[in-house]
Amino acid sequence: MHTTNNHDTFTSVAPDCPATSAEVPPERATPSVARLQYDLLADAPYRYTSDDVVYLSQGERRGIDRDTFFSKGQPCLRASPLVKRYGWGVHHDAQGRVALVPVESAEYAALRADPALQQREGMRSSRA
Repeated sequence: MHTTNNHDTFTSVAPDCPATSAEVPPERATPSVARLQYDLLADAPYRYTSDDVVYLSQGERRGIDRDTFFSKGQPCLRASPLVKRYGWGVHHDAQGRVALVPVESAEYAALRADPALQQREGMRSSRA
């Protein structure tokens, strides 16, 4: 089975992210992946793993059971629209649970500079 979980990792916003401060994804009649992920993580930091967030926002909404969903590789949170478009970093703790961190915050700067964490950038939206 594949996994998207990371441990002791900080994912910073994508280099081409247009947001200079964190934005809440807009509400729609049918929630976007960004809004589903935001709603899961904003209200419960460090409650869910990356696998939980990816599955609940993509697999469950399509009616796919978890084992089938993860039987093939899935994009990790580096590909999340929260990181690519909306200005949120993602901190993975030692147990693999995740929390959102606004790009303009002091916490973001501290996590970005922490040598104890594996540092990863969000995926670009376009080629460099």
